[in-house]
Amino acid sequence: MPQAHEITELLQAWSRGDSDALAKLIPLVDRELKKIARAYIRKERPGHILQTTALVDEALIKLIREEKMDWDNRKHFYALIARRMRQVLVDYARRQITRSGTRVVHVGISEAQELTNKASEELLDLHRALTKLANKDERKAKIVEQRYFGGFTFGEIAKMLGVSKSTVEREWNLARAWLSREIKDGDTLRTGGT
Repeated sequence: MPQAHEITELLQAWSRGDSDALAKLIPLVDRELKKIARAYIRKERPGHILQTTALVDEALIKLIREEKMDWDNRKHFYALIARRMRQVLVDYARRQITRSGTRVVHVGISEAQELTNKASEELLDLHRALTKLANKDERKAKIVEQRYFGGFTFGEIAKMLGVSKSTVEREWNLARAWLSREIKDGDTLRTGGT
């Protein structure tokens, strides 16, 4: 298992423009990136087009294409890559909604389209609500991303954020309740209900 400082040193070298550092970094973080990706994929509908490795690859491509990043530490890297994975899935969901179902599924055609669109809409609803939460309380949004999408334990999140485990648990519960209300209100507004 790689040492935390080794990953941090490679991240900092990469941010200084050392392309060899990236090549050395990827094998060291691959296992953790796949763990995060698996947590995301578990939340998706069965038969999702993206698999774990593809999600990792697309998120890394997004990250590499961005401007140089000054990495604080490996936790900063994992948090940002988890956010990029979410963006990849949201992008796929948006495309799915605008496309007329072209995937082969083991249900009737009308049911397949309905399930695909519903799952895509639910992911977009969650993305919108989580973005709104981040504007109100960034730490709660990070906790949701790391717990729900990243699959991290409360203890791991507490270490990443530098707070107590009980703080993470309390904020997780508050964030879940807030997101639930926000998504429900969004559903009501979108369908014209009361």
